[in-house]
Amino acid sequence: MQFNFNHSMGDPVSESNEQLKEFWIPDYILNQDFQPEGCSSDIPECPVIVFVNSKSGGQLGGNLLETYRSLLNTNQVVDLLEQAPDKFLSTLYLNLENLKKKEDDLAIKIQEKLRLVVAGGDGTAGWILGVVCDLKLSHPPPIATMPLGTGNNLPFAFGWGKKNPGTDQPSVKSFLNQVMKAKEMKIDNWHILMRMKIPTEGNCEPIAPLELPHSLNAFHRVSPTDSSNMEGHLTFRGGFWNYFSMGMDAQVSYAFHSERKLNPEKFKNQLVNQSTYAKLGCTQGWFFASLFHPADKNIAQLAKVKTMKKPGGEWEEIHIPHSALFKTGVQKELTPPYVDDGLIEVVGFRDAWHGLVLLAPNGHGTRLAQAKRIRFEFHKGATNHTFMRIDGEPWKQPLPVDDDAVVVEISHHGQVNMLATHDCRAKSIRDPSSLHYSANEDNDDEDDSPAAAGEEWSKFGAASTFRIPDEVDLSHLS
Repeated sequence: MQFNFNHSMGDPVSESNEQLKEFWIPDYILNQDFQPEGCSSDIPECPVIVFVNSKSGGQLGGNLLETYRSLLNTNQVVDLLEQAPDKFLSTLYLNLENLKKKEDDLAIKIQEKLRLVVAGGDGTAGWILGVVCDLKLSHPPPIATMPLGTGNNLPFAFGWGKKNPGTDQPSVKSFLNQVMKAKEMKIDNWHILMRMKIPTEGNCEPIAPLELPHSLNAFHRVSPTDSSNMEGHLTFRGGFWNYFSMGMDAQVSYAFHSERKLNPEKFKNQLVNQSTYAKLGCTQGWFFASLFHPADKNIAQLAKVKTMKKPGGEWEEIHIPHSALFKTGVQKELTPPYVDDGLIEVVGFRDAWHGLVLLAPNGHGTRLAQAKRIRFEFHKGATNHTFMRIDGEPWKQPLPVDDDAVVVEISHHGQVNMLATHDCRAKSIRDPSSLHYSANEDNDDEDDSPAAAGEEWSKFGAASTFRIPDEVDLSHLS
């Protein structure tokens, strides 16, 4: 098929781009400011929007952005340093709704078939997942995560690999073809809330390494009108998809991010990044934690850990071995390996040798518990700060030493659609090949979810700037 349309309108212009017509989206679909004059009526089999964190992977992010833009309509490839994803997707979906009212068949089919590609680290992936969750889109698109960071845990779990990808045209074309063939899976997301009394001295705002990343929309103070706010207390809330960690892993990650932001020229190679990560574990004493980080660094000495196994059930304190540091997360390569069962795994690590499994394909920590909800109650004066990490983004969290009511609570929030290769490690509880498959499995737990508590809890905060215009029919967006 020959394409003869004006390139300024975002259409293919030659047979050289014919093989990518299955992914192409014309400009008038992306934004109402463009006119559909001369656009092809061919319906792409796998229309994609590509989000690239051009700072991820050293120089790779910028190279990848250029390659995608050379193969697709430039306007369907978004540099996250230039445009926020919530603004882009809200513009796109509002335009799609308007075109559907005009019975535009291409717009209808593109909305049904649309897939997202996210190239960046786990923090970038979590940002996009949070935006899609917050916007509550009609036909929310499934998401493929291209590894472009240091850990790349989400891409690895869903079959996209851990190594940073090639940025040449053949590599990008191969990845897009995998996206077209990929299967859809759901993934749980999790709400996290931390509450403490306002300290008499000092500040308890989260301290990020040099600057707050976008994904630390993941953790912020609630507004005075939010139902979770309590007088005389500081309340923070946010969400995550992959893992929340506290202690060793988060502290080393904090040091790594601080060093990388001070000296970005030293962090342009994935293997070098991982080696630096390991060296920081050494310099901070975590490879011999029992010697350099005695009881005051052990989670068992810092807080009580409680779990709730059923919605509306009782809190049960779990035993944390004195040799264990701490991590909790959706470590679905552990047993049972389901990414959509509404359950969270509680995993402990003895030291950094044990914790380096985060960078190892087949490693795992010590599974301590599994629950619908988990709660940490810090002991009074146990420590004046701790390190926390959400999906690859760390921060230092000051704690009031005169307060015995510092609480961190994690609960199930909802689900979003992911794209996975057919041989991926992640497993679904709805997969008929699973021994525990149940077609009637229901994990929504609406009465027990944070969303039931108030409007602010129903969002991650990743798309807080989005507001649906009054003239838009809301029935199309819910």
